[in-house]
Amino acid sequence: MSPRSSLPFFLLAVCVGGQTLDARLDEKISSALAASGAPSVSVAVVQNMQLVYAKAFGKASLAQDKAADATTRYAIGSISKQFAAAGLLLLAEQGKLSLDDKVSKYFPQLTRAGEITIRELLSHTSGYEDYAPQDYMIPEWTKPTTPQAILKEWAGKRLDFEPGTRWQYSNTNYVVAGEILEKVAGQPLVAFLEDRIFRPLGMTSAGDCFAAPVASDATAYTRNAMGPPRPALREGLGWMFAAGELCMTPADLARWDIAFLEKRILSLRSWDEFTRAVKLKDGKSTGYALGLRIGELDGVAEISHGGEVSGFLAKNELFPGKGVAVAVLSNEDGVSLSGPLADQIARLVFAAGPAPAPEPELRRVREVLEGLQQGHIDRALFTSNANSYFTEVALEDYRASLAPLGKLQAVTKRAEQLRGGMTHRTYEAQFEKKTVELNVYVMPGGRFEQFLVVDRI
Repeated sequence: MSPRSSLPFFLLAVCVGGQTLDARLDEKISSALAASGAPSVSVAVVQNMQLVYAKAFGKASLAQDKAADATTRYAIGSISKQFAAAGLLLLAEQGKLSLDDKVSKYFPQLTRAGEITIRELLSHTSGYEDYAPQDYMIPEWTKPTTPQAILKEWAGKRLDFEPGTRWQYSNTNYVVAGEILEKVAGQPLVAFLEDRIFRPLGMTSAGDCFAAPVASDATAYTRNAMGPPRPALREGLGWMFAAGELCMTPADLARWDIAFLEKRILSLRSWDEFTRAVKLKDGKSTGYALGLRIGELDGVAEISHGGEVSGFLAKNELFPGKGVAVAVLSNEDGVSLSGPLADQIARLVFAAGPAPAPEPELRRVREVLEGLQQGHIDRALFTSNANSYFTEVALEDYRASLAPLGKLQAVTKRAEQLRGGMTHRTYEAQFEKKTVELNVYVMPGGRFEQFLVVDRI
């Protein structure tokens, strides 16, 4: 199966075991797809906050013999939940609601609504019973429904446990949460997400799989045990809602991942709320934040979520400390492909080390450094803290010590990670007469919080 892509991506020059990382990824993904027997898989990789890889392998439709490419949309299933959670956090930033609001403020008729908070909905600690635990299509799901009908039947039942005392995954929580979002925002969920997240990030493919399918959507397949791919029945309109209604390309999911890693769209306080594992009333951690699983891969901190709707499996993994994200989407359920493959891809990316820095980033670093050689900076590029550091005395010390080093010949990024709500980067700066190191912190908005030149002994 040959890889196809219609999106430009940055070809990594890093070699792993004698091959470029790009070639290793092609080999790994095509091999995994062939072994799985799934019709197709589409992958996007983020490295150093950049989309560095976006390719699809296999067939978007077997009946039409239609090859998947990087513009093919896939259902992302429960990965949709983090977008609903982000939407509620955006409303909280505006003061329109609080995560500690009780459900009764919006839907008093629901079971024990006066005891359950929005935070408990988003963290699966409410006690509401899951309306969709099955991993196959049941007859009821093929018929259209509404979120209101789901709430009436499933959020009107007796709770499975006391609120806040246990963790139990439940799609019902996100139908309630999505209804609260729509009530407060005064517009449909997907329209709100388009206005506040998808459009600002350039996620042009993102939308509702069920209400607005498009020609580029992959066909859904399932399998019986280890049998061949079979066309899958799809859920009727209204069943997935905030729990799993979104479709997009992996590249667009990666654009969200980059904003996630750079802590854009939401405030820093909201990002902390979003990604902090919720604790039960007895103090035990759930290992789950707001629509996000919190864990690690080979000792590397990981934020992730999987997704499944009929005929599709998905996995999205982020590694904030390394500036890496991996999105894997496939158009067949019943086969363990997306999760294991995402892990394997992440390990390959870790082994390759950081990607080369993009030219605009290096150009800006060079310009600041060359300015320091002359004893001045553009203070608009720096935060108030950094500007307080660069006193007239400091600028003269920088000029006096850097000017004798001669012409700046090259700047190379050595490492990048997130720390303190900022991006921490280290560079090597090679002058004619000496090589020094740069220790830099960049705020989410792009201004420098720190720009230190460190002598190399």
